[in-house]
Amino acid sequence: MTDLADSPAVRRLADWDHERLEALADEHGTPLYVMDLDRVKENYTRFAAAFPDAEVMYAAKAHTGKAVLEAVLEAGADIECAAWGELQRSIDAGADPNTLQYTAVNPPDHDLDYAVDLAEDAPGLTITIGATDTLERLAERGYDGRIAIRINPGIGTGHHEKVATGADAKFGIPYERVPEVADRVREEFELVGLHAHAGSGVLTEGLEEHCQAIERVGKMARRVGDADLEFVDVGGGYGVPYREDEDPLDLEKTSNMVRDAVGELEATLKLEPGRYVVADAGLILSEVNTIKDAPDTTVVGIDASLATLIRPAMFGSYHPMLNVSAPDREPEPVTVGGPVCTSADVFAHDRPVARPEREDVLAIGNAGSYGYELASQFHSQPRPAEVALEDGQSRVVRRRESLEDVTRVEQ
Repeated sequence: MTDLADSPAVRRLADWDHERLEALADEHGTPLYVMDLDRVKENYTRFAAAFPDAEVMYAAKAHTGKAVLEAVLEAGADIECAAWGELQRSIDAGADPNTLQYTAVNPPDHDLDYAVDLAEDAPGLTITIGATDTLERLAERGYDGRIAIRINPGIGTGHHEKVATGADAKFGIPYERVPEVADRVREEFELVGLHAHAGSGVLTEGLEEHCQAIERVGKMARRVGDADLEFVDVGGGYGVPYREDEDPLDLEKTSNMVRDAVGELEATLKLEPGRYVVADAGLILSEVNTIKDAPDTTVVGIDASLATLIRPAMFGSYHPMLNVSAPDREPEPVTVGGPVCTSADVFAHDRPVARPEREDVLAIGNAGSYGYELASQFHSQPRPAEVALEDGQSRVVRRRESLEDVTRVEQ
């Protein structure tokens, strides 16, 4: 078990070893993803300790790298998956398929085929459905095993409208239809749980609305008979502070509010943190290649791009930034952008950064969740390498792609 005595609730970019980061950039090149697996285990252990009577899974979609999956398994987590590839990668990392939970969202035929085949030898696998169509498609495949129903609570929360899944019709069974769907599942399958996910990136000040969605889930559990359920899964969405002036999630308050909101249950409470576990355990190192004085700003060009980290372009997300080559230089406001030919390829506008110079290494923080997962090969850019830190050592866990990797599937 990870010792939490020296593990702060959030790791700021300034807390990383700057000399070590610069050495990693020199050794492995840039752009470079760095994941601290010790921090991953600390974060999971801290979260699980705040919910001692609950089952805390890891939402794999935040980061499905094998090294990360192995780390959360070592910390004691089971894994929640949203696609067949995440199921397979979890098994490859050492997960018992009987412990996996597959949350199917408009699943392609291949995904259902894979899950049903997997369940033949792993009857403990749980499939979470968000549409009655999925029940029909499972029955057509001869599946009659473990089912959880995903509820749409009608309340979405989180840092951006694109992650407020609790109010999006794409996700889950409409709230008032859940009892009839539960009856149907009990007739044809094994109903083991209810599931909901209100949104992503929730910090302490957003807990009240988040818990309103959880309260509806608890009420529905009692309505359909929670004594006959194994679990009630209220999802994840628990955030980390991306901005330096934001406070970390108050886990004690979160635990109390979630417990109060869900109410008395005979079923086990489940939670699925993803971002909380990996976000501040990862960063990107990128080299400065261009300094351009423009009329209204100084443009700093780096070799990372929206193909490396798309969150600023997709969500307008803030990621902290630090000049690890010269952190003590006088800061000045700069606009930091990458080499992709679009105005969306900008990481920061007028951001105070210790005055960058060519060949300096900049660190982009809180890149451990939905960073490499959303990386692409846009502009025929090979995806970066990834280095893992663990027990004082570093190792390459994902090599840098070559152009041959980019074109390998072409015919």
